[in-house]
Amino acid sequence: MDSSTRYSRQLLFSPIGPHGQEKLTTKKAVIVGMGALGTVLANHLVRAGVGHVRMIDRDFVEPSNLQRQMLYDEADANQHTPKAIAAADKLRTINSTVSIEGIIADLHAGNAESLLSDADVILDGSDNFQVRYLINDVAIKYGKPWVYGGAVSSRGMFAVIRPGITPCFRCLFPHAPAGRGETCDTVGVLGPLVSIIASYQATEAMKLLIGDLEHLNPHLEQFDIWQNDHDQLPISAGQNPECPACVKKEFESLTSGADATEEFATLCGRDTVQIRPSSPVVVDLTLLAKRFAPLGAIEHNRFLLRFHTDGYTLVFFQDGRVLVQGTDDITIARSLYARYVGH
Repeated sequence: MDSSTRYSRQLLFSPIGPHGQEKLTTKKAVIVGMGALGTVLANHLVRAGVGHVRMIDRDFVEPSNLQRQMLYDEADANQHTPKAIAAADKLRTINSTVSIEGIIADLHAGNAESLLSDADVILDGSDNFQVRYLINDVAIKYGKPWVYGGAVSSRGMFAVIRPGITPCFRCLFPHAPAGRGETCDTVGVLGPLVSIIASYQATEAMKLLIGDLEHLNPHLEQFDIWQNDHDQLPISAGQNPECPACVKKEFESLTSGADATEEFATLCGRDTVQIRPSSPVVVDLTLLAKRFAPLGAIEHNRFLLRFHTDGYTLVFFQDGRVLVQGTDDITIARSLYARYVGH
């Protein structure tokens, strides 16, 4: 398909035009989290012709995702397809001229730099403050702009973070919310809200990628689409002169959690504990299926294996991660992990 035809309506938009479109084709965007925000972001950027789109997500498609995560369908949920793979497969049918990467991974201190540092822009679809602090540290260390976005219930917000120019994310949010804060899994979310926030994020990303810095949004924009509220908080003067990240260059998120033990973390509202191995491994899921077949019911595709036992489900990924579904008790998860993984 001829690019002048595919992008004709975008080319007619004078702030982009042919020159801006050519720039888009040479740029790389990385999206962290392929849930509700991430699917809208990826859909917009791939359709717009951004040359390389990398999508990172640790989870698989479930029926509850279909209400708002626009790239997935019932077949993806029934087959427990990893979100990064399902999204990449769908997007390749939409625009074959874009290089699309779907990476099944949990973003952490050990892989964040390799996955994010070569981006021209990083987009937040994570719904997770610790991941955002990690993105923020990589962005500052490598001088990469990123676009924060959050959506929960009927409330959403977004902001453009430009290292050395705007306050960083830790300036704006020095601490994660007490407890785990509200999430889509605890208080729900409206599908239209997700599309609104991610569409704003994608627009700001396109401005960054074509170099139209004059028209970048200088605010932290906040919406409540049910209560009909919209606030603009100017952030240009919001840098914390004592910020450990953008002022002192102390990248806490990139150095924390680097010990030699497995990491156990509850997934808020999911009745699930994630276990990440202490060092990278490659799991042969076929051999694992043979090992577990006599012990309980299994479901198996080439990306993951679901093992049902004693009222719990253990989900094994090729990178060694395990989700223990059916509990948010780390002690129980540790016991099941030790029983079936052995360390």
